[in-house]
Amino acid sequence: MGSTKTEIHEEVIRLDLEKNFIGGHPMTGSEKTGIENADEYLLENAYYIITPTEKNTEEQIEGFRSFVKSLGSIPLVLDYKKHDYATASISHLPHMISYALTNLVRNIDDQDETMKTIAAGGFRDMTRIAASSPVMWQSICLSNKEQLVSLMDQYIDEITRLRESIDHSEKQELLNYFQEAKEYRDSLFIPNKRSSTVCYEMFVDLVDEAGGIAIIASMLAFKGINIKNIGIINNREFEEGVLRIEFYTHEALDLAVVVLKEKNYKVYCR
Repeated sequence: MGSTKTEIHEEVIRLDLEKNFIGGHPMTGSEKTGIENADEYLLENAYYIITPTEKNTEEQIEGFRSFVKSLGSIPLVLDYKKHDYATASISHLPHMISYALTNLVRNIDDQDETMKTIAAGGFRDMTRIAASSPVMWQSICLSNKEQLVSLMDQYIDEITRLRESIDHSEKQELLNYFQEAKEYRDSLFIPNKRSSTVCYEMFVDLVDEAGGIAIIASMLAFKGINIKNIGIINNREFEEGVLRIEFYTHEALDLAVVVLKEKNYKVYCR
């Protein structure tokens, strides 16, 4: 169930145990650790990556795939090296960036902790995962060192390119750069044929009063609308609406919009 696979696969190959081993990695969890943060729904609707060996039979792989489905997860079969490169890109590198940014601000903040005091949505979103277990991330870095170092070099090249555009006041280059990033980021919420867990979300203006969230949740429940996640956005630097609600389907989102607008709530959809 570990975050890296290459080391253990290589050891399995060395010990000639490939017929008896299938790697796995549930893509779920949070920055919180300890049994007090256990969640019985942790695996539900999460991708569970399966990394078989060359000597696994189709029957073995299908058996494990069925087991993963029984947990409520979504199986995705990958080569173990591809897995490590992909997770280094979308998980390990972001953690390194988060840790580095956090330490940068810690080092340059003044005695009055001005930066810490006014830290807004952008900084908090970027550094949330820096609250993860230092021991775990020490292990991940050492286990996936080759892939991670390669990606960190590529990231340095990317940010150097951005730095040069800013330094040279290249207006069009900056606009293109940000637009390309925005389009790709926005596409993360667009369904594709490989994904059955697309999240649709809305943001709702909400008066600060007791029971406000409960009223909205009750209205949606009365209409049989299933909510995936709901929560208050404490800093609205980058979002419209103070209440964020996620749904499993586009149909649920559309119906929720109708229900809330009928009650004169101001709704913003993504």
